[in-house]
Amino acid sequence: MPKSVVPQRDCPCGSGRAFADCCEPLHEGARAAVTAVELMRSRYAAYVVGDDSYLARTWHPRTRPASIDASNGPRWMGLSVVSTADGREGDREGEVEFEAAYDGGVLHERSRFVRRAGRWVYLDGDVSD
Repeated sequence: MPKSVVPQRDCPCGSGRAFADCCEPLHEGARAAVTAVELMRSRYAAYVVGDDSYLARTWHPRTRPASIDASNGPRWMGLSVVSTADGREGDREGEVEFEAAYDGGVLHERSRFVRRAGRWVYLDGDVSD
């Protein structure tokens, strides 16, 4: 069950827009991410708000874990996109390098995304120190 988010609050993804106008429509299935970076940002927001079902829906079935529980993770503090490679609207693959600060440090990952049935999904990623 997702944690409650106040719609007027800024979106956790760091876009500066309200959650209701940014990642929430993706979480609710009202629209799909147009780019790999938009999907990555919305997945980060899902970790922040505890939306396990969105994380599962946007994870490639070949690499998706059997269960997802975002409530067991760290307290996320902020997101910074470092770089992107492909992953635009017409692309089939893309990579997004990001840093996600949490209460115990920073997660630095280069994530890979692919289009599956016309929608972006998270495939896997390499975490670095």
